[in-house]
Amino acid sequence: MTKLSVYTALLSTLAANAALADAPGTYGDGYYGHPMMWGDGYGFFGIGMMVIFWGVLIVLAILAVRWLMERGPSRSQSTALDVLKERLAKGEIDPEEYQARRKALEE
Repeated sequence: MTKLSVYTALLSTLAANAALADAPGTYGDGYYGHPMMWGDGYGFFGIGMMVIFWGVLIVLAILAVRWLMERGPSRSQSTALDVLKERLAKGEIDPEEYQARRKALEE
């Protein structure tokens, strides 16, 4: 799954949520809107749950982005010292040449 498809899925989900939200209408004695803060709704419990929901959603999005970034090609690249160790292990260079090149890399 590519990053573009993940972002597209996330954006389409958010757009669908906005489209499915309740349209304003009458409630009770001529009040237009939702009753959440006016005694007939969920009050502060509803607000708390909303904050927790969005907090969890944002944390999951951050973790997903970090996970995708760690899987990128930059993690698979070897350092010069790793390549030098591989060449020594394969017998392409002798230990004296390895020591000399290692010292040159560490300077």
